[in-house]
Amino acid sequence: MTKDPESADLYFPPVNSDSWENLTPASQGWDEAALNELYNYLEEQNSRAFIVLKDGKIVVEKYWGQNLLGNADFTSNTPWYWASAGKTLTAFLTGIAQQEGLLNIGDKTSKYLGEGWTSAPAEKEDLITIRHQLTMTTGLDYEVDDLDCTDPSCLLYKADAGTQWFYRNAAYTLIEQVISNAMLRVKATIISQTSGWSRQLV
Repeated sequence: MTKDPESADLYFPPVNSDSWENLTPASQGWDEAALNELYNYLEEQNSRAFIVLKDGKIVVEKYWGQNLLGNADFTSNTPWYWASAGKTLTAFLTGIAQQEGLLNIGDKTSKYLGEGWTSAPAEKEDLITIRHQLTMTTGLDYEVDDLDCTDPSCLLYKADAGTQWFYRNAAYTLIEQVISNAMLRVKATIISQTSGWSRQLV
């Protein structure tokens, strides 16, 4: 089996270990004086952490300030509140789910959440796909009291999916349920097929 030339030299740290190979900025020919200016700027902007990898190896790793409670220095082991940065992981998992054939981002969301997951008219709800959830273009009303509420009563029709953009958490966070239900659908299919095979073998 031929290795992908783009990934042949990628480093991956060992599993269940805190060790991670490093490279020095000098070894990469980087301007270390400019790096120091960058570090100063990041600290002035109240950054907590900054890391740069080259082919999977750490070249730069810096931490500043204190933890969220303000009672200890911020380090590589300090828990941090990701907030909406977690959406990156959701999108990544959605991509993996599609790659594995569990779903397609062009699928209607109602395929996985069922009809009536919103309060929009059925024909308008049917326009919403997983892609619209990922891109914040579901067309659901953003003039509601709670933008994080995922109850159907909070998910009202505003415009046709794909015709407007608005940053709203509710529909996006439901992608996790979409992925979960997609996995359950596959599991149910496998169980059904296995059950059929069992009956044939008896």
